[in-house]
Amino acid sequence: MELNILIVDDEALARSRLQILLSDLDPSWVKLVQEAANAPTAMAILDRERIDVILLDIQLPGTDGLGLANHLRTQRRPPAVIFVTAHSEHALRAFELDAVDYLTKPVRLERLKDALLKAQRRIQNGKRLESESGASEALVIQDRGRTERVPLAEVLYFKAELKYVTVRTAVRSYILDGSLSELETRYADSFIRVHRNALVSKKAVRSLEKHFDATEGEGWSVRLQGLEERLAVSRRQLATVREALSSH
Repeated sequence: MELNILIVDDEALARSRLQILLSDLDPSWVKLVQEAANAPTAMAILDRERIDVILLDIQLPGTDGLGLANHLRTQRRPPAVIFVTAHSEHALRAFELDAVDYLTKPVRLERLKDALLKAQRRIQNGKRLESESGASEALVIQDRGRTERVPLAEVLYFKAELKYVTVRTAVRSYILDGSLSELETRYADSFIRVHRNALVSKKAVRSLEKHFDATEGEGWSVRLQGLEERLAVSRRQLATVREALSSH
């Protein structure tokens, strides 16, 4: 498969080095290579050319690489993004933006080749960025020194706990550093708020039941597919939960 590649870096020398590395690859693999020194120039190229892969620096004047990558997620067919940067501390945010890979400078030929192979597989399999397909969406969670991707389709609920959010699947729980409001806005199509401290997956709701809580008295709760645990439903959200249950 031939790839059209766009290099986005504000340093001419860095762009030149990537051009040299790309020239060492099989010429039947890399069809077109273009360059941009900033986000506006990159967007202008993307508007007129079909670009398959962007080799994207993070430190750019004006809109940085993370901002550009986030903007690309709104496109119907966004290119695969491979970050190429001198800084390793942005890796987590990069993978939250569904980057194919994260290369640190100076880039070695074999690492670049591996990253392009990953991009090629993603393109061939139709697994583009999460903005193109909700089924491919995943949360990027740091857990005990590891970075894990948790498919959004497996998440049953989000629950606010002090400064963190518990992410619950059928098999385990994770801790996410974020806010419930941000998650509610981002995943409004898939999750509904049942209480001030909880969002549940619409497709996971199996029943709405009356229950008695020692603190709050008589009320309502939802039972989710695959969990014995029930989550309280506030009176304010009761009608919304009933509507969601009737439509699934």
